[in-house]
Amino acid sequence: MATFGAKAVSPLEAVSRAEEKSRDEPTYAAPSAKKKLVPSMSISGLAAEVFSIRFSPDGRYLAAACGDGAVRVFNASNGALSHTMVTPNSTAGLPATIARFRPVGAADRTKNVLLSGNANGAIQHWHVTSGKCLNSLFDGDNQIYALDYVPSGDKFAAAGKEPVVKIFDEDTRKLVVTLQGALGSFGIGLKGDAGHSNRIFSLKWHHSDPKLLLSGGWDNTVQLWDVRAAVSVRTIYGPHLCGDALDLDGDALLTGSWKPVDQLQIWDLGTGKLRRTIDWASSYIQQREPCMVYAAQFSKMNNNADYLAAGGSGANEARVFDMGDGFNLIGTVTGLARGVFTLDFAPNAQRLAVAGGDATIRIIDIVGSDAWELERPGTAEKL
Repeated sequence: MATFGAKAVSPLEAVSRAEEKSRDEPTYAAPSAKKKLVPSMSISGLAAEVFSIRFSPDGRYLAAACGDGAVRVFNASNGALSHTMVTPNSTAGLPATIARFRPVGAADRTKNVLLSGNANGAIQHWHVTSGKCLNSLFDGDNQIYALDYVPSGDKFAAAGKEPVVKIFDEDTRKLVVTLQGALGSFGIGLKGDAGHSNRIFSLKWHHSDPKLLLSGGWDNTVQLWDVRAAVSVRTIYGPHLCGDALDLDGDALLTGSWKPVDQLQIWDLGTGKLRRTIDWASSYIQQREPCMVYAAQFSKMNNNADYLAAGGSGANEARVFDMGDGFNLIGTVTGLARGVFTLDFAPNAQRLAVAGGDATIRIIDIVGSDAWELERPGTAEKL
């Protein structure tokens, strides 16, 4: 496994290390953009770091998977805590690592359902309106780091410590497909069947083809799986994923790597070839450490994304780029005391949530520069 000049660490390992040097309150630097980042609200005083955040499909809720094992659900408009949901009958105290809202599907399905994963191997379905756990299943000795739904919501994929991807039926919660190389944990078999050889930290289902699923992790590969045939049909070499850093916009594949150079790259999904590497120099304010990316995402606008956001550790910052303006930098959230582990665009693509090791969720608006002086940030009450 490549080290890129430093030992690779997941967000789980990052928070177990000594506290980083405290810094001032974050700043929202905007070098020369037509649009700017405006801090809208901070949800602070959480009991633990945040490993995953997700807006609900309608934008009403914001779910946070936290290091104390709880999944917290907030009102996305005012930051008020709606529910704190904890794995039933669990005393392990291991982190909740990943969260995904079920896509809006058939009319007879329960609405506002959240899927979460835990480092103790648990996968739960939650009803965020009531805070109730609808179902729990445990994946043996595995640790769950990644989840994703097929767009119809009929199936979901799970992966983590073990180098395999498991597909479950949403209604029965039964395992239907296991995706792995011919020799399982060795990644590639005698017949050349590709797969992963190390931990998997990110999953992304194709937006329009339900048989295609992407996965990436520590082994410096991204695998494109044909779920129907249970084989990898393409391997992209190079991206070193340590968090939720795979996304799709049409046939453009975004990867965010935990390394000091070439952190953000866009690939052609059809050919597997690199289209471009997005420039990420050293920290905009500090001009010192590089930022090694844990999380990366396109904005959600029907496969025609306007923005790209990413964040990580080292420089402890998040950045937003304008895809319609030559990937120019809109702004940087910097000056954070701990790394950025997760981020998510709201459904309207004009709002972004950023969170990580400092146990604070920051909600940021993307506005035109002419509206900059009209915006006034607010702060949610501490919990």
